Amino acid sequence: MALAFPPALSDTIIALSTPPGAGAIAVLRLSGPEAISLTDAAFTGKRLRDQAGHTLHYGTIRDGDRILDEVVVSLFRGPHSYTREDVVEISCHGSDYIVQELLLLFTRRGARLAEAGEFTKRAFLHGAFDLAQAEAVADLIAADSQLSHQVAMQQMRGGFSRELKDLRGRLVEFAALLELELDFGEEDVEFADRTGLVALLQEVQALVRRLLRSFELGNVIKNGVTTVIAGRPNAGKSTLLNALLNEERAIVSAIAGTTRDLIEDEVSLDGIRFRFVDTAGLRDTTDVVESIGVERTMKRVQQAALVVYLFDITITTPAMLEEEIQALKLPAQIPVIAVGNKLDTASDQQVDAFRERPDTVLIAASRGDGLDELQEALLQRVRGEGLDRLGSSTVVTNLRHARSLEAAALSLDAVLTGLATGAGTELLAADLRHALAALGEITGEISSDDLLTSIFTQFCIGK
Repeated sequence: MALAFPPALSDTIIALSTPPGAGAIAVLRLSGPEAISLTDAAFTGKRLRDQAGHTLHYGTIRDGDRILDEVVVSLFRGPHSYTREDVVEISCHGSDYIVQELLLLFTRRGARLAEAGEFTKRAFLHGAFDLAQAEAVADLIAADSQLSHQVAMQQMRGGFSRELKDLRGRLVEFAALLELELDFGEEDVEFADRTGLVALLQEVQALVRRLLRSFELGNVIKNGVTTVIAGRPNAGKSTLLNALLNEERAIVSAIAGTTRDLIEDEVSLDGIRFRFVDTAGLRDTTDVVESIGVERTMKRVQQAALVVYLFDITITTPAMLEEEIQALKLPAQIPVIAVGNKLDTASDQQVDAFRERPDTVLIAASRGDGLDELQEALLQRVRGEGLDRLGSSTVVTNLRHARSLEAAALSLDAVLTGLATGAGTELLAADLRHALAALGEITGEISSDDLLTSIFTQFCIGK
């Protein structure tokens, strides 16, 4: 259902919709009641006001007698456009000068520069899609891996929204019956079947909890897996980072303690983005700068989603490895993959000592031996969260959505507790209203100006 359209948003707006900077072409987008007439007044070619929507027209844009550029104009008539308004997209040559001249021309003639996300905000306000779908547009633009693209596309096409609306719709009927009971409170009647309500609430709560659990996986898909490479000096951490990135990103030296600060870079493995962090070697040191690096390493390890603990297989015993990993003092939820390096120079006895150890991979980073096994171990850690079932289930990737789901879950728990303890209809109805409101905030069925401003200002200008 479309919301009332605020007068402040009824202006005709314009923005550059392609990235700034010189390029082959640039696209300027206008949207609003005067988008076609403003363009028509500056366009030499066919009369745009006489043309059908979803058509292209070649001509020139002029400022008086001066030709600014030869362009192709794309014409979209509302409501069959992205914003559901009249929309014109002008494809011009990608010169910063031309773009600025066109923006100045149209703003002088009555258009207003669009705010961040204003085109998508107008689409939402006109009912083109709900708030969760609108946020998925921004996620789709920011997608930098196969999986983040897949999840954003699924949400933009309404998969998540349909599931939420189904949940909310099933609760609304019971909420209405409870509200009806309040209207007949003096007559002590019950319209809502309490047994049926308990069963429904338990089912809805299970679905809400499943969506909440998926957020941990969704956060990995959207933001990547922060993977800290830790270990003692000269274990080969920088060599491993370079091998994983397939480039010389970190300085490699035989001198212990070469890495003094954190070095970070990203790589996509089978569609999953990993952010690897090379750290200073862990040891007791009197070097002031190196000790700062060690301190930073310990802090970064505590913030990791995954830790790769690298050790030199030629000088480390199983007992030493256990002691070193324990010294990291990692929270239980941070998994560790132990990686034994320098396999190419190790004896059979040294290799055999670690061959059967769980969560251990043996490599020779300098030669690339064992990297495939390490990458598979990294992927298995993430796939264990359910990535292989991604195509058939909804995954929550947005922190705002997760917080609303948490609020809904708490309110549903309160309703279930109230039903079990015989709470009055007023309390049950109030808690159920809170649950419905929390679910409604996700799709924008219940929203505020502050919420909309917060969401759409995170979009790029021109979208």
